[in-house]
Amino acid sequence: MGRGRYNSRWRRLVEHIGASVFRERWAARLAYNLRLQGKLVVDRRHFALPLARVLEVPLRVAFASDFHAGPLTDRRLLRRAFDAIAGFEPHLVLLGGDYISMHHRHIETLAAHLRATAAPLGIFAVFGNHDLWVDDSFIAQALVAAGVRPLVNESVRLPAPFDEVVVCGLDEPGTGTPDPIRTLGGVEGVRLLLMHSPHGLQLVAEHAFHIAFCGHTHGGQIALPGRRPLVLPRGAGPRRYARGGHFRLARGELLVSNGVGMSELPIRLFAPSEVHLCTLQAG
Repeated sequence: MGRGRYNSRWRRLVEHIGASVFRERWAARLAYNLRLQGKLVVDRRHFALPLARVLEVPLRVAFASDFHAGPLTDRRLLRRAFDAIAGFEPHLVLLGGDYISMHHRHIETLAAHLRATAAPLGIFAVFGNHDLWVDDSFIAQALVAAGVRPLVNESVRLPAPFDEVVVCGLDEPGTGTPDPIRTLGGVEGVRLLLMHSPHGLQLVAEHAFHIAFCGHTHGGQIALPGRRPLVLPRGAGPRRYARGGHFRLARGELLVSNGVGMSELPIRLFAPSEVHLCTLQAG
């Protein structure tokens, strides 16, 4: 087991049963073929940032979360997500956690895509609750080997000409050990806050940021028409963010992703998978 909290025996038992029932990925393949895994949405957004100088080339940032590589997410859906990211030719890639479902060994499926992903300024990642409930050390090693830098309550300033921008990675808000002071305290410049769940907003209430990127909610994964979620995962934060989307807050802007993959069940309904391709410029 990993370092994640609230990993009860009942939850582990349900995961064990699910891994047995859905092994060999038959359910994911069937659901994908029946178009029950949803159509991947490519969300394009432009953000105006308080930069001291106009960038000669706008900063291109790709964000994706909740891949849930494993028996519930068809590999073709993962490939489509990474094809969309590659076509954007991002300078920077941000990953919002929950890379696997049910077992840490499934990280290799995702790592193969990450090794092929070009991002001159780097690929940065935070962990999700599912990552911390399995062997998160194994996942961290696989991410590093694939060229990804995991962030656990730490910040990294980008190189010139984007050196006014800092990526700040908060540890998983509900099951990890988040430390907003280590993550954001004293950080100068334009702060891109990366965290797994909107629940983290409560933890960073005393700290300003410019854009926060998070996932976890899946948009409910199964929702009513109009994208009204039926059930949300524990630790999803305020329900107003449950459908995903872009929000303007007093302390900055928030982008909540429905994520790419699936957990618990191999289907999505009125909560489509998403990747986000963002252009950042002075404004």
